[in-house]
Amino acid sequence: MSSHHIVRDNQEAALLIADGEACSIALMEELLEWSPFVLVLDGALARVLEWNIRVDVWLGDFDSGEALTERAQALGIERVHTPDQDFTDLQKGFEYLIGRGFHSVHVLWGGGKRIDHYFNNIFTAAAWSERLNIAFIDDYSRAFYIPKTFKKWVPKGTHISLLPCGRCEGVSTKNLVWNLQGETLELPHKTSSSNRVEEDGWVEVDFESGYLLWVE
Repeated sequence: MSSHHIVRDNQEAALLIADGEACSIALMEELLEWSPFVLVLDGALARVLEWNIRVDVWLGDFDSGEALTERAQALGIERVHTPDQDFTDLQKGFEYLIGRGFHSVHVLWGGGKRIDHYFNNIFTAAAWSERLNIAFIDDYSRAFYIPKTFKKWVPKGTHISLLPCGRCEGVSTKNLVWNLQGETLELPHKTSSSNRVEEDGWVEVDFESGYLLWVE
């Protein structure tokens, strides 16, 4: 499997591959179809190269050994050393992409394995969501933070969850089976989990404050 290297203008979403549970080959091929910029976090590179994926940048504190570094150099992969221990490799990846002028990123292999890493990835991503559109994608769902006014066309019956990162106030929805009317969502007390789209068409969400995660 490989992605073709073509000229890009950073308008398409970058692909960031973390070091969690691998997705299916079909999903990987779908996301590589338009030849995105591929950023791989430190510990994932060995597995990514086994899939014969072309990598643009390898980022991390590089505790993976010399042999892997030599292989990356031989393949012409740019190596970005980020030793700052105050941030995770994923957070460093977001900062790197923002610095490169990207507006959106698809995060693969961001879940599974250690549950503390998964929760940390999802909830700390909120801090970057106003500067970068971040979508966590796996074989079962897509999760992304939405702006305070948001709408998306969704087929009837699709399961939608709205999860607050801490506390969200004034949440209202349209075209869900159980709509919200100016309500407050707050972990761990109240979320809008496992809701459903009522009819084919636009689902609308508005809220006043906080960070709100859309999961479908």
